[in-house]
Amino acid sequence: MSDAYIALADGRVLEARARAPGRTRGELVFTTAYTGYEESLTDPSYAEQILTFSYPLIGNYGVRSERFESESVQPRAAIARELTDDVAEWLADEDVPAVDHVDTREIVTTVREEGAMACGIAAGPDATPEDAVEEMEACKPMSDHVDIGAQVSVTEPTVHEGGGDADVALLDCGAKGSIISSLTERGADVHVLPYDATPEDVADVDPDVLFVSNGPGDPENFVAAQEVVDAVAGDLPMAGICLGQQVITSALGGSTEKMAFGHRGVNQPVKDLRTDKVVMTTQNHGYTVDDTGPLEVTQVNVNDDTVEGLDSDALDVITRQYHPEANPGPHDSLGFFDEVLELARSAPSVAAD
Repeated sequence: MSDAYIALADGRVLEARARAPGRTRGELVFTTAYTGYEESLTDPSYAEQILTFSYPLIGNYGVRSERFESESVQPRAAIARELTDDVAEWLADEDVPAVDHVDTREIVTTVREEGAMACGIAAGPDATPEDAVEEMEACKPMSDHVDIGAQVSVTEPTVHEGGGDADVALLDCGAKGSIISSLTERGADVHVLPYDATPEDVADVDPDVLFVSNGPGDPENFVAAQEVVDAVAGDLPMAGICLGQQVITSALGGSTEKMAFGHRGVNQPVKDLRTDKVVMTTQNHGYTVDDTGPLEVTQVNVNDDTVEGLDSDALDVITRQYHPEANPGPHDSLGFFDEVLELARSAPSVAAD
């Protein structure tokens, strides 16, 4: 007899095995990554989502905290064909429901064909199919999570010192730890500010560049971050990754749209339009830039032509939709951080009056 159930918005209820008990709900998505499960499970961009791993065995090299991208597990639940005891125990300790012994190929195919959808999970000795359906029916669309930034952002400014070669004001909309370390390793001091920081908060840092981080949910809900971008545009160099690209574009007059099932994995090919070079990238996003506004498209996804890179020499802006800093890789595009710091070192900073 099964002791876990997965309710899908298309009306089906799948049976599974409970590895970490609990009831929860979220947007059902999948990742094609075959390594980096620790990084995926601690990526703040997965907040309010249920993460399905398409690779069949998750946990085959253990769990090590030094690989984490944040301090806790971020998805609402995890689904796999097979979870090792190490991962199952970790998720149970974090009170994150986890299930396996389910046909993840079927789940991935469903999401590919029907799009990311509401999902409910009930796992444990007393779980019933009705419990899972109840959770699924209470699931909100991602765009309705208007305060999702508060779940993943710092609450007070923090500083990560890297040598003082440049000062980066990083708007933390759900930043991965490896973004911060990629900057500090290059000599920058990173001033991490809450997602709802004001233009005055940024000016108080007297930064050389503004960096808008990755994060979960609909970029249109990050109103405060857009207001910061609008306030400093043309006066302060700016960079962004993932959600950061979307926030910057929206603030400058462009627009974004929700994707059917997004890009989540470690093998997304991206073509640079200036060099014709293709690099492999790690990605995790469910929204994309639709109208680029004043920004120039410099990189596109080889599979679907979505926008992967934007630049503006006039505004000193450089953004990427993918994660150049991705761990465990690939690292084809780590040079992005060198470009960001070149912007910082070649432009005047903006201080408070």
